[in-house]
Amino acid sequence: MGELLLMKGNEAIGEAAIRAGCQAYFAYPITPQNELGEYLARRMPEESRVFLQAESEVAAINMVYGAAGAGARAMTSSSSPGISLKQEGISYIAAAELPCVIVNMVRGGPGLGSIQPAQSDYFQATKGGGHGDYRLIVFGPSTIQELVDLTGLAFELADKYRNPVMILGDGALGQMMEPVEFPAMDEVTLPLKPWATTGMKGRPQNVINSLHLDPEDLDRHNAHLQEKYRAIARQEVRYELENQDADYFLVAYGTTARVARNAMHKAQGEGHRVGLIRPVTLWPFPDAAFAKVLDRARAFLTVEMSAGQMVEDVRLAVNGRAPVHFYGRTGGVIPSQQEIYEALIKIIQGGEKA
Repeated sequence: MGELLLMKGNEAIGEAAIRAGCQAYFAYPITPQNELGEYLARRMPEESRVFLQAESEVAAINMVYGAAGAGARAMTSSSSPGISLKQEGISYIAAAELPCVIVNMVRGGPGLGSIQPAQSDYFQATKGGGHGDYRLIVFGPSTIQELVDLTGLAFELADKYRNPVMILGDGALGQMMEPVEFPAMDEVTLPLKPWATTGMKGRPQNVINSLHLDPEDLDRHNAHLQEKYRAIARQEVRYELENQDADYFLVAYGTTARVARNAMHKAQGEGHRVGLIRPVTLWPFPDAAFAKVLDRARAFLTVEMSAGQMVEDVRLAVNGRAPVHFYGRTGGVIPSQQEIYEALIKIIQGGEKA
């Protein structure tokens, strides 16, 4: 049995990272994720691990590159504009096939925007974000407990696939408090990394690099990366599907999914057959969840704290077999249960009239 604590989301990620064996964390402050760095500034030295306050976001992500290349479990975190500054380094890390964990507690944008919660970094996270053809594994947690669980899984999958993993939270998840259960504080067995730059005594040298000047060489490397991404897409899809036999489905992730679930329950209480698809992996996107319901689904309503980003992946998954509607709020406004319910009822009433 693990340990049950009441914790703020940002701090819970920090503790979960320590218990997952994170050996190095590189910080740069930005609201609304500052508590994560503050927590690890205290806890990492207590565990004889590395905490370093970088001079910039660009420096922090390149420190992750160095630590991951040396074989350490490494992590950084930021919020929207700070993640934008890290994009070049993230592309380098993905190209060099280095495992690491990146946390983005999304705030309203574009630009400096606000410090309130948003989901408008979905494109940036799931479509690459930086230059070149690469992918991150992206998690969209909806509770503090899931933040903890997915932080541990993020380190495991990063090492398994030698690939960066992003936890895409938001300002509300980072700031709210909930009871969470942590795994026991046991010694973590870290995987061997024979590819790491740990000194070459007794073996051939390891070279970690993202530069391939020969076009054919770079083409082969990209083909290798794409095959890895296809393997991830086959094996690592995660989602929740509630009320599979429903006629209408809400689609939402993260904080928005919590509100959408309440709207679903309200509609069900009035006799409507409504379900919920909640992607947990935002990439790879859970097309399989939609395949399970397309034979009977009459319409989908995607709800986001954005102007409409995940809805594009929903439309691709549905592939024209049912109408896909969208309801969103921007700027840091969380859609209310009543707003989602009213948007849903309009769709249901329209379908009944048709």
